[in-house]
Amino acid sequence: MPHYRARAWRTVTRMTWPMHVHLAPAIIPSLFSRYYRALATLRVVEWANPVPARTCNRWNKRAPVISIANDLNGQNDKTMTITRTAVAHDAMKDTARTWFETLRDRICAAFEQIEDEAAAAHAPALPGKDVPGRFERTPWNRTNEDGTPGGGGVISLMRGRVFEKVGVNVSTVSGEFSPGFRDSIPGASEDPRFFATGISLVAHMCSPLVPAAHFNTRMIITTQGWFGGGGDITPMFPESAEAISDAERFHDGFRRACEKHDPGYYPRFRDWCDKYFYLPHRNEPRGLGGIFYDRLDTGDIDADFAFTRDVGLGFLETYPDIVRGRMMEKWTPEQRTAQLIRRGRYVEFNLLHDRGTIFGLKTGGNTEAILMSLPPEVQWP
Repeated sequence: MPHYRARAWRTVTRMTWPMHVHLAPAIIPSLFSRYYRALATLRVVEWANPVPARTCNRWNKRAPVISIANDLNGQNDKTMTITRTAVAHDAMKDTARTWFETLRDRICAAFEQIEDEAAAAHAPALPGKDVPGRFERTPWNRTNEDGTPGGGGVISLMRGRVFEKVGVNVSTVSGEFSPGFRDSIPGASEDPRFFATGISLVAHMCSPLVPAAHFNTRMIITTQGWFGGGGDITPMFPESAEAISDAERFHDGFRRACEKHDPGYYPRFRDWCDKYFYLPHRNEPRGLGGIFYDRLDTGDIDADFAFTRDVGLGFLETYPDIVRGRMMEKWTPEQRTAQLIRRGRYVEFNLLHDRGTIFGLKTGGNTEAILMSLPPEVQWP
């Protein structure tokens, strides 16, 4: 486990973020185009000797073709058809969406159980936070500027006595990348249309002795298809023995998930996480890491999806137990102040360095959705 320096905190001023947020998964909602065109019905046009969709990938030249018809004002005689080669991920859309929603349900149930356990055991709580929290779900739909549907999702938000603010959200969206960003997305320069489905979670805790955490997994389709995701842990006192122990347990869950599939995954994705969740202006990491992976397309979609499922289960099997192990510990006002300052690192990273946040704000996306990961209360020296 890498060693991180703790910093001395000084006198602080307080900033409170609005508690009402419109949450959505980090599956590139930030790249939605203002100039999104009308989508219509997808239909598969098979070749004379088609290859089953589940076995197709971008190297398979005999894959079926996806024909996308844009019906202008409902007039069939004005239909323009654009085709692209199908990828294996096209056949996985419903399966992936169902998994992300199932995982959401399991995580929410685990977190609500923790809330009940804490109340029954009279765990320390913030003033006014005595009642066990429950998730409130709010479905949302995205409408394009021309009035056509662009998908949607479900916000699951809880404010409790253990979880000060936690969002566990799913969404399935489709759209078109804007001209300024399509060149940076694999396969989008050939055809800017995309499909994305996934789950995203950010947990900010009441206790400064319980680490915050982030997790997300997703599937994205352009003219290519891939999986991505990961998670990281952010203890408030990263040099402490307790924080290092918690981080080791957190890493072990992801390590086991990785080693089931490829022994090279964990060191590769761990290092990727450390590099990504880093604040160069402070020369320090955001937390104690985890794993991060993107554009995973090995040519075996079943294996890639199985790995993505195991990453989610790795988080579910470790983080709730870490929370249980710390939620009964008492904390001091000084530790709470240090927690609020540490949260400032979270804000700085997301506003200054996170690619999804930057893309979303520059392309006129939903601000509340883009800033879903910000903590409810934060301080700076």
